Amino acid sequence: MDVKKKYAELCSKINEYNHAYYVLNESLVSDFEFDKLLRELEEIERDFPELIAPDSPTKRVGGQADTTFEKVEHKVQMGSLQDIFSEEELRDFDRKIHAVVSEPMYVVEPKVDGLSVSLEYENGVFVRGSTRGDGFIGENITENLKTIKSVPLKLRRELPFIEVRGEVFMPHKSFEKLITEQTSRGEQLAKNPRNAASGSLRQKSSAITASRGLDIYVFNIQQIEGEEITSHQQGLELMAELGFKVIADWKAFSNIESAIVRIREIGETRGVLGHDIDGAVIKVDDFAQRELLGATSKFPKWAAAYKYPPEEKETTLLEIEVNVGRTGALTPLAVFEPVNLAGTTVSRATLHNQDRIDALKLNIGDKIIVRKAGDIIPEVVARVGNGVPDVPRLIPPGVPFRIPTNCPTCGTASIRDEDEAITRCPNIACPAQIQRSIEHFCSRGAMNIDGLGEAIVELLLEHKLIQNVADLYKLTREQLLTLPSFKEKSAANLITAIENSKQNEPNKLIYALGIRGIGERNATLLCEKFGSVEGIMNASEQEIEATENFGAVLAKSVCNAMREPNMLELINELKDSGLKFDYTKKAESAKLSGLVFVVTGTLPTLKRDEAKALIAANGGKCSDSVSKKTSYVLAGEEAGSKLTKAQTLGIKIISEEELKGMLG
Repeated sequence: MDVKKKYAELCSKINEYNHAYYVLNESLVSDFEFDKLLRELEEIERDFPELIAPDSPTKRVGGQADTTFEKVEHKVQMGSLQDIFSEEELRDFDRKIHAVVSEPMYVVEPKVDGLSVSLEYENGVFVRGSTRGDGFIGENITENLKTIKSVPLKLRRELPFIEVRGEVFMPHKSFEKLITEQTSRGEQLAKNPRNAASGSLRQKSSAITASRGLDIYVFNIQQIEGEEITSHQQGLELMAELGFKVIADWKAFSNIESAIVRIREIGETRGVLGHDIDGAVIKVDDFAQRELLGATSKFPKWAAAYKYPPEEKETTLLEIEVNVGRTGALTPLAVFEPVNLAGTTVSRATLHNQDRIDALKLNIGDKIIVRKAGDIIPEVVARVGNGVPDVPRLIPPGVPFRIPTNCPTCGTASIRDEDEAITRCPNIACPAQIQRSIEHFCSRGAMNIDGLGEAIVELLLEHKLIQNVADLYKLTREQLLTLPSFKEKSAANLITAIENSKQNEPNKLIYALGIRGIGERNATLLCEKFGSVEGIMNASEQEIEATENFGAVLAKSVCNAMREPNMLELINELKDSGLKFDYTKKAESAKLSGLVFVVTGTLPTLKRDEAKALIAANGGKCSDSVSKKTSYVLAGEEAGSKLTKAQTLGIKIISEEELKGMLG
């Protein structure tokens, strides 16, 4: 058979099998047969590279690395929807619709919690994919989107042009796999599937994106040529016909009450879906009616997003553990019978402090109500019988649980400052504090010692190779090779990473020391003002208090820490090990002098802290809140309420590229 013809047949057949498996949930061939066909295709592409087609299934593997994401202008705005939080608001939405049009038909569909993207096709071939950005300008992430197997590289029939909008998400199974991998590597864990999906799509290497198991639901036609549609239902049906994975379980209704029933039903499925949803969307179906209804400056009047309240479950409090943090804080943790919340099983939630326990009147054996705050962080809402209907209890009510008066790790008498709600262990040699402080010292924002995660730190402490952070700089390759799981290469890599950390600027060290109240920015401000670690150590409380962003409490915390005998001994050991103590102040300009910035959202190439540092280095100031004094809001992907407030106040909104343009 002609090679060109054989190649085309293989592409068509593999794409057909991919569509059946990833879009229709049907397996047409065995994994063995599929892999055999894919290998045959790869061999042809290797021998005849001139035949490689843009819709080749091998394009999904990833590997191309982009140094940046170019801007994409959306010809049709990728807008957002007005949020609705009650059924009465839904009825009010319906009344406003009926005031303009008669007999509207509504389409209700789940609102997938992910990252909104645009997919563009010319003559049936996928040519460009981009993020939503601010709705007008997004980023080109075509190569990364190609790795998602439910994104068709070629449509099932050709149209001159079509642009569709969809939501990329990370299924729960993929998220659990990612968390397992991050844990084993000692990396910072992704907060939730939505953040993980967003981060995966914006990887500079599409090979990483390909490994993350992302999926997509398409829910809207933005632009189309060669076909005429007059309603949302027609659009959904056409997209399914073309081979897109269309938003699941959409339904149409002729009255608001039926639509409300459907919205309730979608809410009840949250715990059993394989992915996160954060609401349901209701839209007027007919496009002509949409034109009549129009839009406000922010939202279309013909659609709204109903947001579900956090899912709450009743369970039994089995135990209250008390953990010791790196600053000595004794934090109570509720351990309860496992419940499924927002798609994941949870059995623990922080209780913060004794005041919180007292307010809830909690004791072991109580029936409690738990939920996920923002569908992310588990929290105890109430004790049954305390603000919610009472039910029979396992144990008669008693006095609230008390945090122990002695540290559960070292036995030292705990103390509670008058000015705060936290109980602490004052012993800085407490084993629990030592492990947490070493983990913090090695973390990315601090000394950034790659390979020194929780498991390795625990291993080093267990084998008594280290007792504090200074001992890290005395480790040898030979010592590491005596430990399980260490080989020649891994031992050499860790020693190199530790050695490289000596060149970090001292602001990293000040943050790494774990002084209460000192984050990355405050550590930098101290180094900029006093010039060195010794300069900070010798500064008076009044001098520190006069530093930008500091007050009396923070100044006292720094002075107390720098005069504590064990801390002084530790700092001297670190200096003897060759760590950098003199701060090299970066060259500054006054290009942004007198300007106040607020940074919000996910920026294309800079972390928010990096953007703030760049602004500060050029004479600008950063604020955490938007006000009339704000000069600019630097907004990235998925910017939230700060962006909305800036628009309301008429404050100029800029992109990362515009900021860099201001700096020349």
